[in-house]
Amino acid sequence: MSELFSIKDKIIVISGATGILGTAISKYLAQEEAIIVILGRTVSKVEKLVKEIKKNGGNAFSAIADVTNETQLKIVEKQLDQEFGKIDILINAAGGNMPGAVIMPNQTILDCDITELQKVIELNYLGTFLPTKTLLSLFLNEKKGSIINLSSMAAIRPLTRVMGYSSSKAAIDNLTQWLAVECNQKYGEGIRVNAVAPGFFLTEQNKNLLTNEDGSLTKRGHKIIEHTPMGRFGEPKELFGVIQWLCSDASKFVTGTTIPIDGGFNAYSGV
Repeated sequence: MSELFSIKDKIIVISGATGILGTAISKYLAQEEAIIVILGRTVSKVEKLVKEIKKNGGNAFSAIADVTNETQLKIVEKQLDQEFGKIDILINAAGGNMPGAVIMPNQTILDCDITELQKVIELNYLGTFLPTKTLLSLFLNEKKGSIINLSSMAAIRPLTRVMGYSSSKAAIDNLTQWLAVECNQKYGEGIRVNAVAPGFFLTEQNKNLLTNEDGSLTKRGHKIIEHTPMGRFGEPKELFGVIQWLCSDASKFVTGTTIPIDGGFNAYSGV
């Protein structure tokens, strides 16, 4: 059974790895003896995480690029080709929101900042598509590998306020299905594309929306907890099992799926 879920020596590229969820996932996969490539645009943050992983006995490399910049990503592709000649897994965890694309209770859609909205769409959609497009060549020698996108509960159930974020994450679900079919039809059964849709985890992106400065829940935070049958926010470690499953041969016949990790949020009608 351990071999079925093993990711030992698999080369895993993770974008958005320096965020709260990405950091936790990166460290865990390194503990499982995978080779982790930390892909990010901020050199200091990337190098800090690489050092932390190595300090704990893991194997990690840095790759510097903005996930919305195809030119920078092509440089990374060449570096990885020279270093490894392939990759086994790509985790597209980069994403986020912008204040101007959030519609607050005292605002309407007329207040939406289009420039900020475009940034959200670029970060979430192009920030997933471009790394996939650019690094796909590193899967093709062996025609085998797993691409894991980060969707959101906001994609499945559009949430008030976060219009741009919800829309762009919904596009990730569609892209995941499209890429799954495309890769199997063009390159064979070996390349799989799936997504995970986290429910509510406290991150830098949503912390101010869900909690007050003293750590108590905001009105929105209370509503979310009330609509989550498990009655709490998720913990980063609760993503690890599904991520490892999708990285491993245990999910060999799974592609085109979006898997909720949400404490039952999506299943609950509120009644």
